[in-house]
Amino acid sequence: MYMLDTNTVSYFFRKVPSVVERLRLLNPEILCISSVTAAELFYGVAKRNNLQLSQFLDIFLSAISILEWDTKTAEIYGKLRAEMEKEGKVMGVQDQMIAAHALANECVLVTSDKAFEFVPNLILENWCSV
Repeated sequence: MYMLDTNTVSYFFRKVPSVVERLRLLNPEILCISSVTAAELFYGVAKRNNLQLSQFLDIFLSAISILEWDTKTAEIYGKLRAEMEKEGKVMGVQDQMIAAHALANECVLVTSDKAFEFVPNLILENWCSV
């Protein structure tokens, strides 16, 4: 299963060819986003107050799975955040939550955000560089 990070979805919305092509080739059943990513996307749309973008987001979200947070994800997040703080690795809280969600569900996280490279055992793909 591929978990799309917020920046990957944003690239899709902006019609970045490599991302659009990759998503076109994949079965939507193997695509998901974290509920944290959904929240970030809803925030971005609300901030822009753009009806067309809002409709596009609704269509996109209806085509893929949105994974909800559970206790396993929360536990992984707590351990990951503590470990990263101990090692002095800086990463935004939402990104840590998305990383924990991908780890908990054994997903490949699709992102171009280099900060995720600090997360142990997280499998990453960057479709923007393909």
